[in-house]
Amino acid sequence: MNSARTTLPPRRISDLVSFKAQGADIRLEPAFDIVPVDFAHRQSRYQAYIFLCRYRGAVDGRDFEFRKCYARGCPNNLCQHVAQAVLIANRHLARDYKTLKEAGIDPGQEQFTLEGMMVRFDDLKEEHEPVYTIYDFINMAKSGRKVKVAVELEEVPAVEHFDNRRNAQTFFFCDFRIEAEQRRYDYQRCLACYATENEEAERDLAVKIANARLEVLYRMFQQAGVQANRLFFD
Repeated sequence: MNSARTTLPPRRISDLVSFKAQGADIRLEPAFDIVPVDFAHRQSRYQAYIFLCRYRGAVDGRDFEFRKCYARGCPNNLCQHVAQAVLIANRHLARDYKTLKEAGIDPGQEQFTLEGMMVRFDDLKEEHEPVYTIYDFINMAKSGRKVKVAVELEEVPAVEHFDNRRNAQTFFFCDFRIEAEQRRYDYQRCLACYATENEEAERDLAVKIANARLEVLYRMFQQAGVQANRLFFD
């Protein structure tokens, strides 16, 4: 049995795929949360909703759990609208499900839904706008259209509100300012997070995860011909 596989718990979808390729027995049970979060962004404070999936299960009988943020949605204009965010979250989730299934790992079929959320939105106009992910812009570039991306990175403190507790987290966000087809788009991606009170123990791993995800995107940009700057967290 591979010792590295059994001593290092998975932290990413790619870890699960790698362990499966090594012959590991993997049980996976995703669980979903749409969590209200208070963000402190520079001089502004606002509430948004984070779309989280907790990947729980076992690798060769050893339990693991990690979480992945799929989108952030706001009931105002400070980030992507919640109605847009649920669509974006499910599109990213579908990519991960496809990757897992191709590796021979069954993630089930559950997705994010706004059903049951006690939230009222005053303005749903963004719901009728086209919903793009970063992969749509990559595909535009592959088809020969000019796409330019300006990358900005932010480390944002926040407080998550669960039913019976509050949880201080720090998020690594990437803002993609995109120029494509004579239009400009703003697209945000949560790349990693860590418990704020455990910064000394958890931040370095969160930085590695965020930078690994950025490296994958930058490689895709280069292969597709997307013009983009390359920034990493440190």
